[in-house]
Amino acid sequence: MWTFDHLPRASLQKHYQFTPTPQWTKHVIQSSARLAEGCSASFVSADGLVMTNHHCANACLDALSDKNHDYFRNGFYTSSLAEERQCPAMELDRLDSIKDVSADIDRATAGKSGAAYSDARQAIEGRLTKECVDGNPTRWRCDIVSLYHGGQTALYRYRRYQDVRAVMAPEQDIAFFGGDPDNFNYPRYDIDLSMLRVYENGAPVHTPYLPFNPNGPKAGELVFTSGNPGRTQRGLSAAELRFQRDVINPRMIESNTLLEGMLWQYARESDRHRQESQNTFFLVQNRLKAFSGIQESLRSSSIIAQRAQEDDALQAWINADPARVKQYGTPFRQVDAALTTSRTLLPRYVGLRQALRGIAGTALTLVDGTTQRTRPDAQRLAGFHDAQLGEIEAELGAQTPFYPELETATLALALTTLRQQLGTDDPLVHTLLGHDDPDSVAAHLVQSTTLSDPKNRLALWKGGDKAVKASSDPLIVVIRRLYPAYAALRKHFNDDVTAPLNQANTRIARARLAHAQSLGQADERYPDATFSPRLSYGTVTGWTQNGHAIAPFTTFGGMYQHATGHPPFALPQRWLDARSALKPDTKLDFVSTNDIVGGNSGSPVIDRNGHAVGLIFDGNLPSLAGDLYYDITQNRAVATDTSAIISALRTVYHEPTLADELSHGHR
Repeated sequence: MWTFDHLPRASLQKHYQFTPTPQWTKHVIQSSARLAEGCSASFVSADGLVMTNHHCANACLDALSDKNHDYFRNGFYTSSLAEERQCPAMELDRLDSIKDVSADIDRATAGKSGAAYSDARQAIEGRLTKECVDGNPTRWRCDIVSLYHGGQTALYRYRRYQDVRAVMAPEQDIAFFGGDPDNFNYPRYDIDLSMLRVYENGAPVHTPYLPFNPNGPKAGELVFTSGNPGRTQRGLSAAELRFQRDVINPRMIESNTLLEGMLWQYARESDRHRQESQNTFFLVQNRLKAFSGIQESLRSSSIIAQRAQEDDALQAWINADPARVKQYGTPFRQVDAALTTSRTLLPRYVGLRQALRGIAGTALTLVDGTTQRTRPDAQRLAGFHDAQLGEIEAELGAQTPFYPELETATLALALTTLRQQLGTDDPLVHTLLGHDDPDSVAAHLVQSTTLSDPKNRLALWKGGDKAVKASSDPLIVVIRRLYPAYAALRKHFNDDVTAPLNQANTRIARARLAHAQSLGQADERYPDATFSPRLSYGTVTGWTQNGHAIAPFTTFGGMYQHATGHPPFALPQRWLDARSALKPDTKLDFVSTNDIVGGNSGSPVIDRNGHAVGLIFDGNLPSLAGDLYYDITQNRAVATDTSAIISALRTVYHEPTLADELSHGHR
């Protein structure tokens, strides 16, 4: 997962006789994109056409649907620019520049710890992001990115686009054919595709793009993935991995299992409930499977023991030189101390954050945001600096769907869970529930709030602290009551957990880098994933599973054989009708050794000529351990072949204009 300013050129030349030139790298950067809500994407025509996954556009398709149209389930189709519809709250970002700001961070935080460190870091990050957007936060987005767990800090500037429109998406039954049973498995038979278009000033933008190779890749071919992997833990200490195994992951699995069960029941109560909950249900199932896979790897593999040996060896290397001891100290002890504090605070802090989601989260944003804005920019928390306020306002003003019954059920479950975890007499629980039960409190808050209307949200936001304090909206009232305790808990967590962990991990990362430099291995290291742009490379190849060879490609013919006619293996009617017209040996999906994790969804697969040959949408089951380590013998990225996309557009969906745009690179 290489950053674009540190590509492994020597290794690529040695093993594949290919060196990415500055021109090739610039072309890939400018043709790649990131969806702010957590996916990757790419420009595939000069007229702003964007390719990403169906599941990356689920929220948009859900928002555009109404009682007569279920675009999430039945697909979305257009025949002209005029029919393309804006996705509420969707933002697409394209990388513009990367700047190393490690020295700025070091100078600002030198000699500080705890609260003083947190305050100094907030101040310098606010100044850097403000300078970066250069007075135009609508055009630019600037993120402080911690690389190598604090060993390096970079400032990433993105070109922001906030008019993103839906162009085409197939049915859910082909985008997620095989459903949860096939998820993170292979062979796969999906076209997990959506097409969007980026507009500016009412017209499609004109951008560099990845030319579409309609033939897809060949077995054994070198391919690249340009995307934004969300998070990995390959650089975490053994103590932090144990904490993930023993504290974080069990909590996440439990909470998502409860939510999955509630949504399963809710969806079966009526067709309307099914439509309202289908996107959330998909996300929860995907998240649950990912956390379960990571947890299984932590429990069954030797990764923690191996990491403990590496940690001990690094500390021994530090201890062997007084100068290194002075520079790096005993950071693993600081990690242990911070995790001990975290174990105490986590049930209250994370439990409260999980309860305050959905419409309750909107109320928290309003109370928190208006409170933060009363302070000087340098004293605000990250996310509330002047350069970032436009993002909040755009989200508050978006015309996103509001489902009162689903919000009530979700909030009631969250409040019930919080009460079970903290106890009835806990002050936080008492502030939220008083003497009432979770069901009645949730029903009252959701039914009485006016925050479902973006006009009301924006009025409170623009009215500032005075308007929020005067509001009689029941959700605002209860969040106002809760806010002092919440803010104090967050500050305690930031000062006594986050800050010392940041400092310790910075010293660990820099010691590891210095050690690698002493061995001549510094160029072989890449940072953990941070949902920032990365390039991975690999080859199109299968693997051996339980003694059986898994071929790299699947075909349309295999898809029809895999179909049973019953969910989740039922094909849409369009595909049944088109069977005789499709060539059964057309490649559908393929696997490669590219290193991906969540966040890479929607990433393009690119050949050495800089052409798109595939669309990443999943990984295989062994790739779930990719959060912890990468195993080239087993980890595989799963992608849809570009030849399948072209065939589907022309033969199944009768979209010649869109297919021609992909083939020619323009409308």
